[in-house]
This record gives sequence, C-alpha cells and structure tokens, in this order.
Amino acid sequence: NSFDDGFDFFKVEFGLRVKLTLHLVYMACQSMLIVLVGFTPEYRIEQHQQQDGVPVSQHVTFTENVDSIVTEWFLIKQQAYKVSLAGSLFFAGLLIGNVVFGPLSDKIGRRPVYLTGLFFEVVFGYVTAFASSYEVFAASRFLVGLMNGGIGLVCFVLTQEYVGKSYWAMTGTLTSMTFAVGIALFGAVGYLIQPWRSLATAANSSGVLFFLLSVSLPESPRWLYSQGRAERAEEVLRFMASRNGNAVKHLMLQRVGVSKAGNHKSRGAGILQLIIHPVLRLRTMVLMYVRLQSGVLWADSGAGETSGSRYVNVAMYGLVELPAYPLCIYFINKHWAGRRKSMASFLCLAGSACLCTTFIPENAGALLSVTSLALVGKLMVSAAFNIAYVYTSELYPTVIRNAGLGVCSMSCRVGGILAPFVPSMRALHTSMPFTVFCLSGLSAGCLGLLLPETLNRPAAETLEELGSPGLGRVLESKVRHRWVTA
Repeated sequence: NSFDDGFDFFKVEFGLRVKLTLHLVYMACQSMLIVLVGFTPEYRIEQHQQQDGVPVSQHVTFTENVDSIVTEWFLIKQQAYKVSLAGSLFFAGLLIGNVVFGPLSDKIGRRPVYLTGLFFEVVFGYVTAFASSYEVFAASRFLVGLMNGGIGLVCFVLTQEYVGKSYWAMTGTLTSMTFAVGIALFGAVGYLIQPWRSLATAANSSGVLFFLLSVSLPESPRWLYSQGRAERAEEVLRFMASRNGNAVKHLMLQRVGVSKAGNHKSRGAGILQLIIHPVLRLRTMVLMYVRLQSGVLWADSGAGETSGSRYVNVAMYGLVELPAYPLCIYFINKHWAGRRKSMASFLCLAGSACLCTTFIPENAGALLSVTSLALVGKLMVSAAFNIAYVYTSELYPTVIRNAGLGVCSMSCRVGGILAPFVPSMRALHTSMPFTVFCLSGLSAGCLGLLLPETLNRPAAETLEELGSPGLGRVLESKVRHRWVTA
C-alpha cells in the first residue's frame, strides 16, 4: 500500500476536523466585521450661525438609530474615507500574512504557527472591540488581518494533511463551505447584536473557544515525516488510530521513493525554492496568474450586492456560494474531469457568462437576464475558487506547501484589489468591463490546462519527488508510491 492509502485507513479523528473547520466561522466573522460596524446611517448637518450670517459651528444629527464607528467617531464628510481605510488595512494584513506565515509554518511546523496566530488574532480582536480611538481601531484591524490571513492558510493545509489525499477534495471543500456559512451566521448575529462594540466582542469571543479546543491538536504527520521526524509522525498516526477505535501497536513508515525524507535539501526548502526550482517556478507562475484572475472575478461577483438590508446582504454573500460546493465535490473526483479540467471549465464558463451579459437586451425575461447570468457567473467563480485552493495544495510538496499556497493567495488578494477599478472602464466603452472579466476567466482557464492532473496521484512530500520541466504540462512527479505502513 502507498502511504496515502495507509493514511486513509487511519483517517483522522472526527473532533480534529471539527475543531479546525469551525475555526473558519470565527475567521469569517472577522473578515466581514467592518461591513456592519462601519455602516454609515443617514444624517443631517445643522449649522449654527451668528447674526452676520457667518457659520460658527455645525451639529451632526444621525436620523437612524445606529451604533457604529461612524456614529461614535463622526466618520462623515472629509472623514468618511477612514471607514474604507480600516477595511483596506485589514486586507493589507491578509496579503502580508499570506506570504509571511506560509514559509514560517513550513520551517517550524503547522501547529505552533497556527496556535500562536490564533492567540494573537483573538487578542487583537478584543483591542478592536475596546478601541479608545479610530487610530487604535485601524491598527488593530491591520493586525487582525495579518493573523487572519496567515493562520487561514495554515488551518487549510493542516486540515488537508491530517487526512489521506483521497479525502483532500472533501475536506478542502468543507473548509470553504464552513467559511461561507460563517459569513451567513455573522449576518444573523449582527442583526441580533447591533451595537458595534458588543458585536465585535461577541464575534471575537468565539475565537477564545476555538483556541481552547485547538490546544490539543497534534502536529501534521506529513510535515513531521518530511522533516525526518518519522517516530513522532508514527506517534501522531497511532493517536489518530486510537481515537478512531483502531488499536495499532506496530506502525512503521518506510520510504520507497527516490530519496529519504528529512534530508538536508528538503529541510532547507524555503520560499526562494519557488523561484529556484524549475518545476516549482513554472507551476507557481501559472498558479499565480490563475489565482490573480480568479481573485478579479470573485471580487467582482459580489460588487453589486449593496441595496436592501445590510444584514441580509451579508448573509446572502455567504449563502449564494453554497450551491457551488456540491458541484466541486462531484466533478473534481470524477476521472473524466478531475481538478485540472474542472477548474479550467468553471473559469471559462464564468468568463463566458460575463461576455454574454453584453448581448442581453434590456427587455429580456427573468429567465435570461443580466441578473440570472450574474448569478450563474458567481456560481462558476465560487466553484473555481474552491477548486483552486484544493488543487494548489496538491501541486506543492509538503516541505513547501504552505509557502506556495501563501504566494498564490497573495496573488489572489492583488486580483481582489484590482477588481473594483475594472467597472470604471465603462468610460472607454460600455462593454469594456465585461470584456475584461471575460478575458480574465478564459485566459486563466486555458492557462490552467498546462498544470498536471493530481486526481488519484500521491502527494509529493519533498522537492526531490518533483521531476524536471518538460515540454508538456507542468509537471509530473517522479514517484508514485512513496510511503508504506506496516
């Protein structure tokens, strides 16, 4: 048996999966916090004048009974930009966290980075809730974003590495689904708890519970073995087996591939290997472009949801993605579709949906309208976005998996930053934004076909298991069976 087959036998104790996936609910609340606490209600300004008509003071009256950072610190008029700035600082922190935490977890381990990041995210979350000024609030949002972006990737990779590769599609999809559900739940919590400080405290307090539950999490056995710590990896596998009711006393991990795990080169793998290593360089270039365009499409897909109740909008922002996840699980596990073709197809369909909106007449029916095509596009983008996460984690070996996923996620964040500027291209031509989004989807889908298929193929653990670049797809691994259990 291969190591992945053995891993599937041991599986992972149900509680470990629950602890990690439920943490995504907390992350979702922090990601959407500014949408509700930064709400700007209707207001009027009354000017008090002297007898000569010169205004000497202004009095702001908010006509809605809303408690937000806007009403507390009067972030209106010339100060209104500070609400968007706080949101931008959070996403800037996400971008930096993606790059910093990935290589760090590849070097010192998934568990210590995850627990440390979660602890400080909770601490900074309470700083947000009890901020005495806008400046403290804004700084804390950056720090929360830094932790959120970093441990989000570590949590995803740890969830994948706890189980055999045949379960990666399911666990990766469930992780994304939990995040979407967390967004919807935050909309409900925001409706029930409307004062912004109380809402921030309630949303952050769940992090305390998840941190306490996560303290007992073991280290990733895959990472341990890739670092040459086979005995510790065996202990973790025995722990998982015992929690599943399988008493395994004699367990041995034996290398049957081209090189020994934990050698000097593998342990020295760092983020620079994404540039130096010929296979990783080509894969990273393709994946960064695919994730960049996915970020552009995904950010645009929710841009128009601003009317109506803000609580309903937040909830729908998460719920509208849920139908995409069963599609993902179905297609990416089929031999005739797999990861590569499924991701490429969903990206191309998303781009095509954007293009088709330019040909829809204004008096079209409800079935074939711009709105219906937009919903189809969002469904396709959400499916491609989820597959990209699972696919990326499978294309990088264990010793550099988090670093690779972090760099690609950084590229995705850049795409999200660029997306709001695309609609302004209507000044050139009304169809220009849709053309750009169409080309983004089609080009990313076609380029993604250069990547190798990973369905039913064992995951690489070290750099030595990667081949050398050929003229075809970018690239197959040297070995097919790496590890055995005895």
